[in-house]
Amino acid sequence: MMMNNSKKKRPKIVVIGGGTGLPVVLKSLKEKNADVTAIVTVADDGGSSGSLREYFNAVPPGDIRNVLTALSDMPNAQKEVFQYRFDKKDKNFAGHPLGNIIISAMAEMRGNIYEAIQILSRMMMIKGQVYPAAEEPLNLHAVYEDGSIVSGESQIPKAGKQIERVYVTSSTDKKEVKAGRKVVSSILNADMVVLGPGSLYTSILPNLMIPEIGKAVCETSATVVYISNIMTQLGETENFTDANHVQVLHKHLGKKFIDVTLANIGMVPVEYTNQSHLTDYLVQVEHDFKALTEETAQIISDDFLEFRSNGVYHNGEKVAEELYQQAFHIQRNPKNKQEKLP
Repeated sequence: MMMNNSKKKRPKIVVIGGGTGLPVVLKSLKEKNADVTAIVTVADDGGSSGSLREYFNAVPPGDIRNVLTALSDMPNAQKEVFQYRFDKKDKNFAGHPLGNIIISAMAEMRGNIYEAIQILSRMMMIKGQVYPAAEEPLNLHAVYEDGSIVSGESQIPKAGKQIERVYVTSSTDKKEVKAGRKVVSSILNADMVVLGPGSLYTSILPNLMIPEIGKAVCETSATVVYISNIMTQLGETENFTDANHVQVLHKHLGKKFIDVTLANIGMVPVEYTNQSHLTDYLVQVEHDFKALTEETAQIISDDFLEFRSNGVYHNGEKVAEELYQQAFHIQRNPKNKQEKLP
């Protein structure tokens, strides 16, 4: 009887996003006593993912690969093989991680990315669930303040202009963009929905711009948490505070749907800013408590930093512990959700 009660109490945490920040949190979160689901963006069109996406006319595999690895309980030696990136000297496979090719091959074998991920999840001993935000590759478009439009996730930051809004379209000429299987039900049945960490316009919003997902995030009785970025990013969030990030999310969905903001207040050393090899970094995101309190009901601020040779990241263990403790004590109440600020 005690075991059954324990299982029932496992909080359901859904994490939505993409990029390099998401796996950091997922890797630590999977070690908690939580039921973790990752919903992964499918709008990437750069690098190996973009190349394979174009070649196979299929969902870009890079973000999915990193999430599968983060949630996998395989031995590290097998993870290293899955993550191995072919040398630049290799003519046909140069720059491609082996995992990207395996995911693309499995999707071709099964005829869809959803089944491919479920099979790989079993093979890789995934602790949790992984679902693509959509089961087709999506095109991301940015409308800038001057009215111009740029298409392509990898091209959007290069315009050097302030983004007004982003939206997604089908790359297979379908009129309507649909959420992937089990994505909406996972969000609606969650205790907590976590956005990020990740690029605001190119990792988080591409998911929320899928109409079914945006609607589900606004309507779920789960507590919605946004993990604010540590650094601003070139072509996306220059001069943004943490409050500015939340304001953009609320503007895109037309509702103040974020309940909790996780904000870093630790100081980033100057040597981690404006480095030439960290091409998407600018400066540290400033903490604007006053403006943030107007956007979200609760703010959790702490030093969430972890420094590595290739950049500054969220401390996965500290973030995961904070999320788990919050999720464990949540009392879901749909009525309160509906009565939030318009």
